[in-house]
Amino acid sequence: MVSELVIANESRRRATIVVLADRDKVEMEDELKTHLPPRSRTQIIVRSGDPMSVADLKLTGLDSARSIIVLAPDDSDEADNFSIKTALAILNNPNRRAEPYKIVGEIKNEPNMAAAQLVGGTEAQWILGEDLISRLIVQTSRQRGLSAVYNDLLDFGGAELYLADVANLAGSTFGVAALSIPQGALVGVLNGDEVHINPPRDHVLTPDVRLIILAEDDDRLQFGAQAAFDAKAISLSKEKKRTPERTLILGANATLPMVLAELDSSSAPGSTIVLVEDGAEAPRVKLRNAKLEVKAANPASRAELEKLRVTTFDHVIVLANRDDRGVEHADARTLLILLNLRAITNGTSHNVNIVSEMLNDKNRELAQSNVSDDFIVSEQLVGNMLTMVSENFEMQRVLSEVISGDGPQLRLNPASWYVKTNTPVDFNTITEAALRRGEAPLGYRRVGGSSTPDHLQPVSGDGVVLNPNRTEMVVFGESDSIVVFSG
Repeated sequence: MVSELVIANESRRRATIVVLADRDKVEMEDELKTHLPPRSRTQIIVRSGDPMSVADLKLTGLDSARSIIVLAPDDSDEADNFSIKTALAILNNPNRRAEPYKIVGEIKNEPNMAAAQLVGGTEAQWILGEDLISRLIVQTSRQRGLSAVYNDLLDFGGAELYLADVANLAGSTFGVAALSIPQGALVGVLNGDEVHINPPRDHVLTPDVRLIILAEDDDRLQFGAQAAFDAKAISLSKEKKRTPERTLILGANATLPMVLAELDSSSAPGSTIVLVEDGAEAPRVKLRNAKLEVKAANPASRAELEKLRVTTFDHVIVLANRDDRGVEHADARTLLILLNLRAITNGTSHNVNIVSEMLNDKNRELAQSNVSDDFIVSEQLVGNMLTMVSENFEMQRVLSEVISGDGPQLRLNPASWYVKTNTPVDFNTITEAALRRGEAPLGYRRVGGSSTPDHLQPVSGDGVVLNPNRTEMVVFGESDSIVVFSG
């Protein structure tokens, strides 16, 4: 998280980050050095103390803080109590500043959210981390490559979500505005407390709304005339009807009930979910669309996985085992399961979509290969979301809506649903095609074989391009995708 804050502070002069934790000061400094860029304009100050202590909080000079991030312990049943008590220590200090604080923290268990909101009032925003992660796991399990899109969307390394005043676009429709931002992708509007992702194309923008725009930098945002597009290159195809699917869940943790509920809501009637875990019992979750089968077995065992006939499943989800043995033990188990899955599925004709939950991003790097598996690094993504909200309080509502499975969802749809393949098109044309389908485009994902007219070698990395150059011509193949908010 500190590395993301450093990136966010690049445009600021004399930025400072103060870290307070109940750990050895030298140990924390050494750990930070291994994760931060060697040259940074941000000063890092480390203090050893109890964040729930008013006396120790004085060590941080928090009255001059632009924002305060409360990080709960990783492996603790008391994580929410820690977050709430820390907020209490800050807000109830009799010598606190008069100006409102901007506190951002994570709540792990939804029943504790009401207490956190009561304590924090208007001075705190809370992220319900495990709920959001469970939604991300399910969404990425159903669409290969979607985890790379979320990683790009939620980090500070490229395009980010910004809020901008409507300015001279007041009175325009959402569709006209989407084609009038040369260096950004319009995805929604914020109207007071209401977030509208992918509103109707004919939605009229009033002067008091704010635009939700994906852009490299909000300082560069400009609104111009409506861009031209190539109508002849647009080729709209109908979406296929959903059919029953089989999903395999390996492992279990506190997010399991939320994962099952989210899976069920997004599944076609007649679908099947198989849960495998040592000593597993059927969770108390009522499912409407899918039938749940529970098997008590070791998901890390190659022999047990072979009995399951993995290649008969459409999707596989590997959940991190968050027990008291820590992050490294959990990720080691996930890696073993993943290696066994690859050994079983390699060389088969069936294309199984596998998404694995990792807790440490370094372990995700160990697991990466030329196989296009998806990874959700839960702790990192929650940290990125906390960082984004600390930069702008209003982003909490936006992020909750973006990741929620209740409204428009982030999707990777075939490029052939929008434009003619093997034909040069620009992002303005893609935008018009998506608008005609009732969607808001963010970018695209290209795989090996797709090209630009001047650049014919295979695509490197994950192939995800968010907020692309709107006038650059790109040639899409049958395997390429357009990234949209749909629904």
